[in-house]
Amino acid sequence: MHPKQSVTKQSWKPGNMLSPVPAVLVSCGGTKEWKPNLITIAWVGTVCTNPPMLSISVRPERYSYGIIKQTGEFVVNIPAVGQTEATDWCGVVSGREHDKFKKTGLTPAPALKVSCPVVLECPVNIECRVTQTLELGSHVMFIAEVVAVQASSELIDAKGKLCLEKAGLIAFVHGEYFALGRYLGHFGFSVRKHKSKPAAASKTRKPHERKKRNP
Repeated sequence: MHPKQSVTKQSWKPGNMLSPVPAVLVSCGGTKEWKPNLITIAWVGTVCTNPPMLSISVRPERYSYGIIKQTGEFVVNIPAVGQTEATDWCGVVSGREHDKFKKTGLTPAPALKVSCPVVLECPVNIECRVTQTLELGSHVMFIAEVVAVQASSELIDAKGKLCLEKAGLIAFVHGEYFALGRYLGHFGFSVRKHKSKPAAASKTRKPHERKKRNP
């Protein structure tokens, strides 16, 4: 542990200061009533392991809100550095006026369990079905069960491990995008017992191993 240093604080107005958070491309639509659409969301989080569940929060005035509310389905597509510009653009324009897949050049691909498409270029696609809707204020939270996951084959090693550290993921920090940085450790590394290194062999020879000197 490092020694304590002198720290000063300032009072700040209450707000969404939790950072970093993922900025994801949520796809929805793809039905007879709704064309495929994309919306960028940073208010997204993990809420349960078993069953696997996550949440997204959407403003009711957004075009995608009505799609998700009616269909009860969406896909969380995790973008990499190469999709940063498209991710930002999909968050500032409306699907009412733009075909976001066409304008960004992103590829809609079939999902495994839901009707809306996945984004082929994104390294991970998390297919979701809404189980609960919470009206919170400025945003409505959709809590959903994860019903399928697709991952890029090049991120899976020979042992079947998903190596997301190779994907070049991005993070959203107070209005700005950043590429994830250097590796710091894995879960539980702070309490892991380190294997002791074997003692180095002594260079001192035993008496019977010493060479006899000539008289």
